[in-house]
Amino acid sequence: MADPTARALRLLSLLQTHRSWSGRELRDRLGVSARTLRRDVDRLRELGYEVSARPGLDGGYRLEAGGRLPPLLLDDDEAVAIAVGLRVAAVQGLGEHTALSALVKLEQMLAPHLRRRVAALQEYAVPAGRRGRTVDPDVVAELALACRDHERVRFRYVTALDGEAARHVEPHTLVSNGLRWYLVCWDLDREDWRTFRLDRLSGLLRTGVRTAPRELPVDDPAELILATDTDSRSYPLEAVVHLDLDLEEMRKHFGVWATGAAPNESGGTDWPVGGRSFADLVYGPAWIPPEVTWTVSGGEEVVSALAHFGRRLTEATTPPAE
Repeated sequence: MADPTARALRLLSLLQTHRSWSGRELRDRLGVSARTLRRDVDRLRELGYEVSARPGLDGGYRLEAGGRLPPLLLDDDEAVAIAVGLRVAAVQGLGEHTALSALVKLEQMLAPHLRRRVAALQEYAVPAGRRGRTVDPDVVAELALACRDHERVRFRYVTALDGEAARHVEPHTLVSNGLRWYLVCWDLDREDWRTFRLDRLSGLLRTGVRTAPRELPVDDPAELILATDTDSRSYPLEAVVHLDLDLEEMRKHFGVWATGAAPNESGGTDWPVGGRSFADLVYGPAWIPPEVTWTVSGGEEVVSALAHFGRRLTEATTPPAE
């Protein structure tokens, strides 16, 4: 193997599949001299791989865990498995933008036949518990690339009232909120910022037209999602949590979930919460820090249900009497 780069990659592949190799084994596999093997090991070390060498009859070479992640070599099956896992994580909001960024990088490198395998596994290996509309992972990946490249896109969109229209936008950011993904973008027809749910989007077309990036009117793109998503602002069950905590501290603790909170006359914060079920309603208040004093106001049914839930928790965590 005359090409030094190809030989070094072959050496790396061997080191990644075996705990330890003797120098003789590696020389025989690669068909090189001891001197050439040492040069190839040094080349891998320069790239950031921690390759340890032990002298003597029982010595050899071993790839150790390093302080940073160097480039990886994956075979076809490994690449497909990781791509499928990243698609699931991205669509379900696990790891949010980290999973999406890794997915985009990996799928750009996949050969066409591997992309078809990933798509087939994603379509026909359905995880249990998946409900309602789902997001096409290809749409997520394509929009992520369009956001990165500041490239205009076109698509069809179904509104909450089941109306459908064509949209022409400049993508800015993808935001996950629970199990949903949203596109934050500049709408060229409305000349304003808009957000779109990806599960209501179809016929995505990248136009190839690139533009200068626009500056968002808010610091956090998620603020636009929570402010414009009517599904997250109107609930069958609603209450207001009154916190003995100023608004700034409350926002530090709850981040974007503090949207809608406002200071009250006592110096604390009033925080509207809601949900389609009682479990959704209590999720936010359950994470209030234990040192913070708080009360709840709302409809009689909601307050009564919260009190009942609190009694059940107390009874469940109280040790039995001797």
